Amino acid sequence: MTFFAPQTWDGAAYVGGWTPLTGTRPVVSPATGATLATVADASPADLDRAVGTARAAQADWAGRPAEERAAVLRRAAALTETHRDVLERWLADEAGSAHGKAAFEVGLVVDELHQAAATALVPYGQLLRSGRPRLSLARRRPVGVVGVISPFNFPAILSVRSVAPALALGNAVVLKPDPRTAVSGGLVLAAVLEEAGLPAGVLAVLPGGSDVGAALVEHPDVPLLSFTGSTAAGRSIGATAGRLLKRAHLELGGNNAMVVLPDVDVAAAASAGAWGSFLHQGQICMTTGRHLVHADVHDEYVEGLAASARALVAGDPASGAPLGPLIDDHQRDRVHGLVTATTDAGARLEAGGTYTDRYYAPTVLSGVRPEHPAFAQEVFGPVAPVLAFDDVDEAVELVRGSEYGLSVAVLTGDAFAGYELADRLPAGIVHVNDQTVDDEAQAPFGGVGVSGTGARFGGHDANVEAFTETQWVTVQPRVQGYPF
Repeated sequence: MTFFAPQTWDGAAYVGGWTPLTGTRPVVSPATGATLATVADASPADLDRAVGTARAAQADWAGRPAEERAAVLRRAAALTETHRDVLERWLADEAGSAHGKAAFEVGLVVDELHQAAATALVPYGQLLRSGRPRLSLARRRPVGVVGVISPFNFPAILSVRSVAPALALGNAVVLKPDPRTAVSGGLVLAAVLEEAGLPAGVLAVLPGGSDVGAALVEHPDVPLLSFTGSTAAGRSIGATAGRLLKRAHLELGGNNAMVVLPDVDVAAAASAGAWGSFLHQGQICMTTGRHLVHADVHDEYVEGLAASARALVAGDPASGAPLGPLIDDHQRDRVHGLVTATTDAGARLEAGGTYTDRYYAPTVLSGVRPEHPAFAQEVFGPVAPVLAFDDVDEAVELVRGSEYGLSVAVLTGDAFAGYELADRLPAGIVHVNDQTVDDEAQAPFGGVGVSGTGARFGGHDANVEAFTETQWVTVQPRVQGYPF
């Protein structure tokens, strides 16, 4: 396949085929600083051309049998699985993913492609009762061209979870991946889908900066936007979409709480907490950012969490290290600034708090208060702030004290009590006896509050709702008569 060779990407975007553009940008390894490849640097004019191409191709794609669309996605899943080492390598080199995280992400991509193939074949409407002697039905129709903007942290899955179901349901897609992860976040997907038989023009992948993203958001021929990224950027996109009367699915940040109750297996809880906070260097919207631990088990939990942090090594993914680098110097400096501000405010540093280059040591903070920066804000780094509470009502108020509402975990010896507690927690996702980071292609995913607009990805119902419009149709045997 053509996507084995890095030179495949040199100066090219994917717009109805591999199209050289005038501008280029380097793909830089966050681990070593080495240039991995050179990709196209698209402009708003390139974006306009891509939307026009997608719009022209969409009607034919939507008119093809659903089984044909499903077959393309099934072949794409098989190709991704067969050549998974290619995508894993790009996720390691370009996104700083450790081997385990990269393998996990590729598995999610394969699952998402299979799920989307099945979505293409699900029922897409319902019969309605009518007061007249006629057939009345509501059916779902593709919106046309879907604009997708995806981030750097899980670039492959956070692109494909919008691209695949949108294609399955008969839409064309214009994807703008984060420019730092243009290959793993888009160009590999384009190559796989091209090989799988996706018709030319139905998908465009345009690496580019914020000007290209803004042009995609504002383009009059893109009625639906799917954005995954920061809450600040999501607010801006939502405001523009509202002004233009567009639909915008916004999956944004999170400052996710883990509630540890006193009847829990403390060693198991600390292990879960370490995974939730340190996986992929904490650069996940679902990362466990707030550890709320009952006072009876607080000290034991902190000891176990800090031991796990000290045992983890951040290094070049090529070396087999369990954690990789932060994505760039700006993010490293932001993480360190939040840690420093929190210790300056009185929190205790139990582990970590140091870095070498972009490798930030897994960090545990105890004695944290709700107003401390590393607790109140989304850190997006390998930092675990721990705060003690005395009763469940206090823990609920601490969870509710954040404006974010993506994922919450409850760890307890009484699983049903944890399930009942979920009713009191404002979050799009609650996991009882697991940490906050999880995703499955068949499960609805999304947050409330400033974590998103309530839209969901995943599963047939959520994806049909997300990437189609409802059309009401009536049919009767003869023209209805009227008095004038």
